[in-house]
Amino acid sequence: MEFRALVDEVLADYYRLFPATATELGMHAHDATWPDLSDAGRVERIAFLTTAADRVATVDPKDLSKDDRIDRRILQESLAAIRFAEDDLDEGHWDAMAYVYLFGNGIFALLAREFAPLPERLTSAAARLRALPAALEQARANLTDPRDRRAGTGRAREVSQLHAERAVTTMAGVAELARTASSEADRLEAKDAALRDEVQAAAGQAVEAIEGYIGWLRDELVPRATGDFRLGADLYERKFRHALRTELTPDQLEARAAADYDRVRAEMVRLARDLWSSWVGTEPVPEDEASLVRGVLDAIAGDHPRAEELLDWCRDENGRIEAFIRERDLIGPADEPLKIVWTPPFLRAFGGAMLIPPGPLDRGLDSFFAITPMPDDWSDERRESYLREDNARMLRLLTIHEAVPGHYLQLAWSNRCPSLLRAIFGSGVFAEGWAVYVTQVMMDVGYGAEDPALMLVHWKFYLRSITNTLMDIRIHAGTMDEDEAMSLMVDGGFQEYGEAANKWDRARLSSTQLCEYFLGAVQLTDMEHHARRRAAASGGELSWRPFLESLISHGSPPPPILRDILAG
Repeated sequence: MEFRALVDEVLADYYRLFPATATELGMHAHDATWPDLSDAGRVERIAFLTTAADRVATVDPKDLSKDDRIDRRILQESLAAIRFAEDDLDEGHWDAMAYVYLFGNGIFALLAREFAPLPERLTSAAARLRALPAALEQARANLTDPRDRRAGTGRAREVSQLHAERAVTTMAGVAELARTASSEADRLEAKDAALRDEVQAAAGQAVEAIEGYIGWLRDELVPRATGDFRLGADLYERKFRHALRTELTPDQLEARAAADYDRVRAEMVRLARDLWSSWVGTEPVPEDEASLVRGVLDAIAGDHPRAEELLDWCRDENGRIEAFIRERDLIGPADEPLKIVWTPPFLRAFGGAMLIPPGPLDRGLDSFFAITPMPDDWSDERRESYLREDNARMLRLLTIHEAVPGHYLQLAWSNRCPSLLRAIFGSGVFAEGWAVYVTQVMMDVGYGAEDPALMLVHWKFYLRSITNTLMDIRIHAGTMDEDEAMSLMVDGGFQEYGEAANKWDRARLSSTQLCEYFLGAVQLTDMEHHARRRAAASGGELSWRPFLESLISHGSPPPPILRDILAG
């Protein structure tokens, strides 16, 4: 079979068997359904992934064009990674948070994206809401009787207590989405009164089912959940290989991160010594280097907007960044709309800021730069700590990272790539690595040069990607506990307590994702160094715009594949 026809067949089955993922991608033929969460559904998905991989393997790469060879490789690696997640990782039998994300994203994408007229989207939302009680029952069955899966250590994996506890609080965000669907139905015209009643009835049933499910999580699952949140070294190493698509092992990445940790801290000491008098005043410079850096950062942290000003502050800063990029002709702009909003409740477990883009097939729709508001029950001390961490200079860097020229711009460029596979199976390592890497580029070309304190905060921000990596590996493949993690972040990374506490939670709730930032950044930096050497060998020097656009013109492939593309 011709390769492109095979790709179409594989993707058609993929969309059907993973309908919530299809909706997020922007393929809407299955918007009314949930994946089959039963054992039979899981068996069907694994059979599809196995057969699809076998069919792709029969295609001789010598018969393909260069672009098709790249896409064949991406498809093979992606099918293997999804198979690992379905079979070996099998989060649905031990991670209650998996269902928060599944149901939350499956409803949110229908309500937040104007990919079709409201009646059409609400018709799909009503169908998913009607089906939600049964899907919740299947989730309950999976978590009640975990499959006796062996994780390479001779032990069955039990339900994670931490993930169950967190699902109790975050599942309420899914109920809020159901109520939002009901409110959206009030906007329908009179001729759609029957649909309005259908949506509101389905939403009421869904809310009732969710509240019952939350009660079951709280009263029955959490008390008997005894599983560890750690993956363990064997399972972590296998997930690391599939999720990150890197030639490096966890040990090798940890060693590189540890070396950069020392290098970055040394540079921060140098900068802090220069900045001490202008920020701290006449107080003697501490002999202890950590106290020196912390003293300057503490002074800088006091300059921050109020909690209620965060959205407007970032909107204004994004405008200033775009003007800087146009002035320097650094990279071509994006035309797709960007909105800066509060994070939807069901996604707030991760905290911080994030970009919520449209699916790669939903081109031209809004991207959301989402900022997580502080919970109402936080103490004044913790609220101030959070604002000090995301102070005015850190917010400048976060806006680069999440919006322009970071995630938002990169994904807009990615969607221009004609390869469907590179859009659908985009690499998180490339996306997160780009956002970290391009922030360094902005510093290199003079952004914020009038404000030396920004460079110190930049290195603190970069140091965060390093400590993220060290924590992720040492938690899930080792035994790092809370005291060790907090010391690494607060004492070693100069983070505020509130930010570090959030990251400790995130590091335990996820695995491998926190490595994407540092890993991707160093791989892209290596490509820049290679390009500089090639330019110098020809008697020239690196030109930023052609180089940066060469990195983001090929979709979002894993960096090793991008390296091969650029090398010809």
